[in-house]
Amino acid sequence: MATDQFEPRIVGFLCRWCSYTGADLAGTSRIQYPPNMTPIRVMCSGRVDPTFVVQAFAEGADGVMIAGCHPGDCHYDVGNYRAMRRVPMLKNLLEQFGISPERLMLTWVSASEGRKFAADVVTFTETLRRLGPLNFAGETKATDELNLKETAPAV
Repeated sequence: MATDQFEPRIVGFLCRWCSYTGADLAGTSRIQYPPNMTPIRVMCSGRVDPTFVVQAFAEGADGVMIAGCHPGDCHYDVGNYRAMRRVPMLKNLLEQFGISPERLMLTWVSASEGRKFAADVVTFTETLRRLGPLNFAGETKATDELNLKETAPAV
């Protein structure tokens, strides 16, 4: 009997200029890393709207990775600093939804860091395996049922 190991689904928002190119380098260099991440190329990590992250979780992602240029190297000057400021707020928001902040990762990967990109995906995948699957819809339903019971009038 084969044992089924949980394989997390990761949505990766990758900066077009650095991180996406770093991911491409990892692929062309044939660096091995788990195939768990679906990359989404964005112009800048600073352009990742918080609703994109929440929507990714709502649609079944077990984790979200935001990868951008190293601070000081952004092609849009301050985009990665915007991402850096948003992520703590997003982690706080996720906690309020009952989602572990560890399920959101921010990393800096340059175009020449294919090995670093692969290592980040490996580390994040292992973290998500440890946390287990995210049952966002089920957790929301259970919370809604609990709230209905608490607010229902006594008969």
